Amino acid sequence: MTRPLRIVLVGYGPVGARFVEEVLPAVAAGEASLVALGAEDEDAYNRVLVAEYAVGVAARDRLDVTDTEAARAAGADIRLAETAVTIDRVRQRVLTSGGDELPYDRLVLATGSRANIPTLDGLERTRRERDAAPGADVDRGRRPLPGGVVALRDVADADSVAPVVAAGGAIVVLGAGVLGMEFALLAAEHGAQVVVVHHGPTPMARNLDEAGGRMLARAVRTAGVGMAAHARAESIGFRDTEGGRVFDGVGCADGTYIPGDLLVLSCGVGPRVELALAAGLACSAGVLVDEELRSWSDPDVFAIGDCAQVAAPEDADASGRVPGAPSGLIGPGWRQAAALARRLRAEAAGAVAGAEAAVALHERPTAVMLKATGIDVVAGGDHAAEPWDADAEVTVWLDPARGCYLKTVVREGVLTGFVSVGLPQAGAELTLLFERGAALPAEPSALLRLDAADAGAVAVEDPLGPDATVCWCNGVTAGRIGDAVADGCDTVEAVGRCTRAGTGCGGCKGRIAAILAAAPVG
Repeated sequence: MTRPLRIVLVGYGPVGARFVEEVLPAVAAGEASLVALGAEDEDAYNRVLVAEYAVGVAARDRLDVTDTEAARAAGADIRLAETAVTIDRVRQRVLTSGGDELPYDRLVLATGSRANIPTLDGLERTRRERDAAPGADVDRGRRPLPGGVVALRDVADADSVAPVVAAGGAIVVLGAGVLGMEFALLAAEHGAQVVVVHHGPTPMARNLDEAGGRMLARAVRTAGVGMAAHARAESIGFRDTEGGRVFDGVGCADGTYIPGDLLVLSCGVGPRVELALAAGLACSAGVLVDEELRSWSDPDVFAIGDCAQVAAPEDADASGRVPGAPSGLIGPGWRQAAALARRLRAEAAGAVAGAEAAVALHERPTAVMLKATGIDVVAGGDHAAEPWDADAEVTVWLDPARGCYLKTVVREGVLTGFVSVGLPQAGAELTLLFERGAALPAEPSALLRLDAADAGAVAVEDPLGPDATVCWCNGVTAGRIGDAVADGCDTVEAVGRCTRAGTGCGGCKGRIAAILAAAPVG
């Protein structure tokens, strides 16, 4: 190719921004041109931290994950508040909401996901359907969400939540997944009156077994958060104010009415695929791509992040359905962005990308951690086995009086699943062993001693040893963090700026702080 490789990126969230950052060397060298379209009118930011911003824990600038002006100075054309409305795959053009036609050689979709809007009386026609026509507003249905109802997916939502929390208002959280529970606990910690409404018996049912969920529910109630279990929401009630009709409460199937000043929807997310569907690209839960992140339908189109479903064509069943879904986690999205950027940089330079420019078809699952003050919950893998199952070694330890629960599942000598509630040190050790695909200690009961007052007498592998991965979102080891500390990084934020550790989901910040605390003084 005698001219630069023309790359168009649709989506400028944290994954799209990481792709821009990784591909910039080719742009600066004149080997590639890059146009990036972002639906919002501000720089890419970390949505995982939006809840912290809403309650005042995180300043707005802490959410930023990229330097847009630096990218522009290097030659990238970053267009904010402009979306793609049509992909012409025959002419290889993208039509934008601003009326421009952007030619491309390689098109990268990083359109992310949107909040699921439940089907409730009072929320009619507010859901944006996946087969809706692409347009400038990527999330809105035929009607906007009513006043006092937010999904807490963006900064604008957070700005609506902040005054309610500051005033100690009443917040109803619909959904008890990890993000809903994290927000509920944060808001209660900062003065709001919070009730979580969910239809199952226990919170975080996707991540915890029933005993672990019950232990979490007890800890959450102790922290001041109300839990409305077995409550199937059916309708939204409203009251009239000078500013119009606003949220008043949630009506449940059993006749219960739960009043509040604000409703926060935490009912999961769905990939934004309508642009890909309209272009005739293969989609299942997300845009279907192979291990090279290339669309099944078009070799010049790629997808990364929350909209990308990595699978092989042979994974499809007889009906054409492809099991699985995008991971929904920021770490895999960042790894995809880096891998695809390596591939396109190599192509732009006239080289051939190696195996390092591919991703795993089926990534090993990572542990899920609840980030909350004073409540330690982490779980990973398949922990559904029961102690009497013949095909697994299952150990369970339960101490309701102290709020502690531990379950481990071992198959063929390897830890394949675990749940830890109220045991921070044991949870950290199990996370390390699970993510390494390792075995439990020779005496598994030693894990329980890690959180005892005399834990120093217990001999286990150091979870903060130099080779241990501390930040799984960015693949940063304890050794790399130690080097940054030795070079003068003396805060968690400074370590993040130097290594990126802690800038993803934030679940590793406690371990970063531990490395800082253990560093030699002077």
